Amino acid sequence: MSQALLVVDVQHGMFTIDVPVYRGEELIVRLQDLIARARTAGTPVVFVRHDAGPGKLLAKGTPEWEIHPGLAPQADDLIVDKNRPDSFWNTTLQEDLQARGITDLVICGIQSDVCVDTTTRRAASLGYRVTLVADAHSTWNNAVLTAQQVIDHHTQLLTRFADVKSAKEIHFFGKDSTENN
Repeated sequence: MSQALLVVDVQHGMFTIDVPVYRGEELIVRLQDLIARARTAGTPVVFVRHDAGPGKLLAKGTPEWEIHPGLAPQADDLIVDKNRPDSFWNTTLQEDLQARGITDLVICGIQSDVCVDTTTRRAASLGYRVTLVADAHSTWNNAVLTAQQVIDHHTQLLTRFADVKSAKEIHFFGKDSTENN
């Protein structure tokens, strides 16, 4: 069994728009801790980056499209580019994970109700053992719910597809471990 940390769409543009992602600074600090702990344990870190298309906030090649500078991907981290909410759809993610023998995914990032939700469900459908980090995903208010309500709703909903744990409860293990997260 082998594990990877999947950081979904934590891109610079999510923090520079007029209404930045909910509790963005807190999210970055928590993600920095998760990433550092994963690297220390020898757990691969995978960054997923969304390309919204030309003229959009997250257009490929723009500063907003880049991974948030506070997370600083390293040379041995994997970066997967996508253009749909599903991090697996029409990307190399599945092949990259299989090539590394990954069986378990710890998922965090942005946007709770779109890409985090879709990627969590797809990962479970593909047979990965998934852990969602309850306090390490975020979104925005919508017309009906506050961002916190959206986060809480999706965290609860995703218990059907993933184990849900707080960042403090996440235990990273290296390749070919017999441990469970």
